[in-house]
Amino acid sequence: MNPDNIVITMDGTCGSGKSTIAKRLADRLGIIYLDTGAMYRALTWKALQSGADLEDEEALARLAERTEIRLERGDEGTRVFVDGGEVTREIRTPEVTNAVKFLADPPAVREILVRRQREIGAMRPVVAEGRDTGTVVFPAADFKFFIDAPIEVRTDRRYREFLQKGIKTTREEVERDLKARDHADYSRPVGALKMAEDGILVDTGQTNDIQANLEKLVGIIESKRGKI
Repeated sequence: MNPDNIVITMDGTCGSGKSTIAKRLADRLGIIYLDTGAMYRALTWKALQSGADLEDEEALARLAERTEIRLERGDEGTRVFVDGGEVTREIRTPEVTNAVKFLADPPAVREILVRRQREIGAMRPVVAEGRDTGTVVFPAADFKFFIDAPIEVRTDRRYREFLQKGIKTTREEVERDLKARDHADYSRPVGALKMAEDGILVDTGQTNDIQANLEKLVGIIESKRGKI
């Protein structure tokens, strides 16, 4: 299969494995993994560094217009640059995580970043992952996957992930947080999480084998586009 100009979107619920699968698929195709969430994190980092008023939507939109955000393939995943400087690690701090909603929710800011994301997709093949990549960002994408799994499965995955990282929590707390995240994502006034009308639902709940779940998507793509 020739991946030139192909656009694949990957939306879905937290803990479903969509980010990992999107990265693996992009690597397999040898194309860019367009992490839309990283772009909002990058802009959040810039806002925090510049002391911007996180409640001033107009000021944040102006900041977005004059900020250059670049994504590049790296040996350990996508590298993120803001105004020429790499911020791949900096955008994953708790400070950025706690503030990203101020940049991800305002319509004026989203409009600017959606335009940037479309420009990237117009210039190069991508696997775009996020919350509304198949419904808003790339409504004409070649493949629009929606990744999901039962809440019990997602809770177990996230709980075990926290334990492996040495983070103390309980299964009940993890499930409560995931349900709260689901509610917030599905009910956002702008860029809400939902499957596109012509989207392809992929349930990853039957197995925790990442490769097996990846092969589900590969099989769907190959059935329409040829061997990857």
